Amino acid sequence: MTRNEGQPDILVTLTGVAADSASKPSAALSDPTRLLLHPLDVGITRGDGIFEAIGVNGGHPLELEAHLERLQRSARMLDLPPLRLDAIDAGVRLAIEQHTSVPELLVKVFVTRGPEASGEPTAWIHASEGPDYSRARSEGIAAVTLNRGYPRDIALTAPWLLQGAKTLSYAVNRSALREAALRGAQDAIFLSTDGFVLEGPASTVILRDARGFRTPPPEDGVLPGTTQVRIFRELEAQGFATVTEHIREEELRAAAAVWLVSSGRLVVPVRILDGAAVPLDCKVTDMMLDILTSVTNS
Repeated sequence: MTRNEGQPDILVTLTGVAADSASKPSAALSDPTRLLLHPLDVGITRGDGIFEAIGVNGGHPLELEAHLERLQRSARMLDLPPLRLDAIDAGVRLAIEQHTSVPELLVKVFVTRGPEASGEPTAWIHASEGPDYSRARSEGIAAVTLNRGYPRDIALTAPWLLQGAKTLSYAVNRSALREAALRGAQDAIFLSTDGFVLEGPASTVILRDARGFRTPPPEDGVLPGTTQVRIFRELEAQGFATVTEHIREEELRAAAAVWLVSSGRLVVPVRILDGAAVPLDCKVTDMMLDILTSVTNS
């Protein structure tokens, strides 16, 4: 797939998305080149908001219900008002419908607390054709491990840090990717200070070893992965062992294969970790991609 730079993005603005809003929920197409947000919207001034990124394959949103449920979970964690998920669902489908048909589309839903003291959330949806990830999927990528600076139980001991919520405060995540690039890699895997595997800056970690396919649990302060859950569900149906549990750093380095999975890139195998070669399992990578792109599983 080659991204068509001439294809305009689609922007949908939402109103009345809060369950307690006096406004009737609605979704409308907007000009993506025009100013949308109030200059004092705390989503801009404080990064106070949440978002979801939904992969769309052949016009079908992948795990849309799970993404919307996770958006609601993030809203609760940030003490935002409950959201009208049906209104957001309609907006997502409008964005997909209005975008020119492409093999892969990425739809992002944004919800902020709104302008200072307004009490009304701001919400919008952006749909765009994503980059071509075919080479990364087939050849794998280099990744580095980075210390996240806290122990794996931080979500339980300090819930106000919002670990596990998908917030707009992505400066650290972007910084980690820049650090990875400085070290000659394309991505990173966060480790806790007590030596456990967490997640990537924008992905969930899956590894395979003698125990089966494994991924860290949400209680370790990682974002519950919709892509990972779907893969595990289908792998279990095919008779493979899947385990969600704490993973030590040494287990990551000894794994038979490692993948980073997300809504945008879908499945990308890690072929080099901190300069050391990691075995590639192309057959399993293709199987995971088939799981995610199968319309029957949407």
